[in-house]
Amino acid sequence: MSDIVENFNAYRAKMNDKILEDNNKIVKRIFNLDTNAFQEGALDKKTKELLGLVASTVLRCDDCVKYHLETCFKEGLSKAEVSEALAISTLVGGTIVIPHLRRAHEYWEALENKG
Repeated sequence: MSDIVENFNAYRAKMNDKILEDNNKIVKRIFNLDTNAFQEGALDKKTKELLGLVASTVLRCDDCVKYHLETCFKEGLSKAEVSEALAISTLVGGTIVIPHLRRAHEYWEALENKG
């Protein structure tokens, strides 16, 4: 199952490289802003990643959910912490979020199996 993690990361890296090759100043600034927004600040990185995970789930962006799940995993968040954040996402987003919740749990499991 860790193939889904490897495939996602390989595709993401390949396409990010292609996008950045265009040397578009706006896109580069958005990428930079995204990177900097999740750095340590008044909120710690773990809290920011959980916020990103909740927002991504509510907005139903599977790629974003995967990205934030992996970063949560790398930051040492527990399955219980992530599950609670995903529960809030489902509460706020409603039942339409449930398919994304399923894929999030599948991806977390793949991260655990890979790690």
